[in-house]
Amino acid sequence: MPANFYAIAIGSNRPGRHGSPAAEVRAALDLLGGTASRIVDSTPLGPSRRRYANAAVLLTSDLDPPAMLARLKAIERDFGRRRVRRWGARVLDLDIILWSGGAWVSRGLAIPHPAFRDRDFVLAPLAAIAPGWRDPITHLTVRQLRARLTARPPAPSRAASRW
Repeated sequence: MPANFYAIAIGSNRPGRHGSPAAEVRAALDLLGGTASRIVDSTPLGPSRRRYANAAVLLTSDLDPPAMLARLKAIERDFGRRRVRRWGARVLDLDIILWSGGAWVSRGLAIPHPAFRDRDFVLAPLAAIAPGWRDPITHLTVRQLRARLTARPPAPSRAASRW
C-alpha cells in the first residue's frame, strides 16, 4: 500500500504527566515523529479559559484515514484525555487536518477538518511546515488560506463615512 501523508494539528491547554501544555505538545510531537512546526500560544475557543499550546506535524503513514484517526484517539487517551465537555480543557487534542488523498468523509471523520480554514492556531503552524499544501475543497494553499484569514479589512472610505 502506498504511503499517505497527513497534516495533524496538535493542541493542549491542561497540564498532564509530561508537564505544562507546551510540554504535552512537545511529548506528542516526539511520539508522532515527522516534520513539526514550532509550538505557538493561542486563545481558547468555547468555554475554556486556559490558553492553548498548538503545533502541527506532517506524517507519512501506511494507515488509511479511519485507522490514523483511531491511532490519534488512542494517543489522546494515553496522554490522559477524557471527553467530558465539548471545547473544554484537554491534555491533548490531535486532529487530522489534511491528507494526501484529498477529501474524505465517513462517520465521525471529515478531511479536510471542517473548521481549519477559520482557525489561525491551526493555519499558522501548518503554514510554517506545509505552505503549499492545497485544500482539496477550495484549492487554495495553506499560505493563501492563512492570508485570507489574517488580512485586515479595508478601511472605510471617506465618501462612505459622510453618509
